[in-house]
Amino acid sequence: MSAEYVLTLSCPDRPGVVAAVSGILAGHDCNITESQQFGDPIAHRFFMRVQFVSGLGLDELRTAFAVLIPEFGMELQLFDRAVKTRALVLVSKFDHCLNDLLYRVRSGLLAVDIVGVASNHPDLRPLTQSYGVDYHHLPVTPDTRAKQEAEILTLVDHYQADVVVLARYMQVLSDDVCAKLAGRMINIHHSFLPSFKGAKPYHQAHSRGVKLIGATAHYVTTDLDEGPIIEQEVARVNHTHSPDDLVALGRDVESRALARAVGWHAEHRVLLDGHKTVIFPR
Repeated sequence: MSAEYVLTLSCPDRPGVVAAVSGILAGHDCNITESQQFGDPIAHRFFMRVQFVSGLGLDELRTAFAVLIPEFGMELQLFDRAVKTRALVLVSKFDHCLNDLLYRVRSGLLAVDIVGVASNHPDLRPLTQSYGVDYHHLPVTPDTRAKQEAEILTLVDHYQADVVVLARYMQVLSDDVCAKLAGRMINIHHSFLPSFKGAKPYHQAHSRGVKLIGATAHYVTTDLDEGPIIEQEVARVNHTHSPDDLVALGRDVESRALARAVGWHAEHRVLLDGHKTVIFPR
């Protein structure tokens, strides 16, 4: 019985990489359904994503491709497309991003399995449970932060979560948590670029007369709101828009940017390139 797989890789850019990968696929009677690649001329690094159908199992394929790792200095991953990415969502009181993600998953628009939601507030329990998803209230104070973060990591292990999504989670996570979940935690930042930090960013933007508002979805690192960018979304505004108008538009762009970032990550379309990302969209 055949299954569909995704192969992602990065390695120093040199001749023969595509030929080597294609040769193994052809030699094992695999049929390529999608293939994308990019050579970074500055970092001199090559990136590739291949989607293919094969009658072999995942372990057999990993064994077949293992010969390329030492030869090309390759970082290589293989995924079964039938296995959905498991996401644990962290949220505070704002519900727009969480509601959007839950709706997209239930509607079949987002190929993710939301295995649980955790929050430092109890407010969004009814929304979450209306979708049949577990909700965990994990209150936090400066004195209990370490304990609360340990509980978050316990949930990651319990649910075997592949990715943690910060859907307007308004707590700064410790360097330890960021390091343990490196490349596995996505945040939505309420700015096209991190220009308006702190409280009421849309009110700050209004007072400066901005013409664009936006949102940035990025991987979380120990540098606050400065991790590798996955997706950005903007909306044009003008002098007639009130601060409340900007907040409403901002919720929409935040939801769209986060959903696309989570979807691309779940489909293994995002590869890290230092402090940047390489995106292979549909």
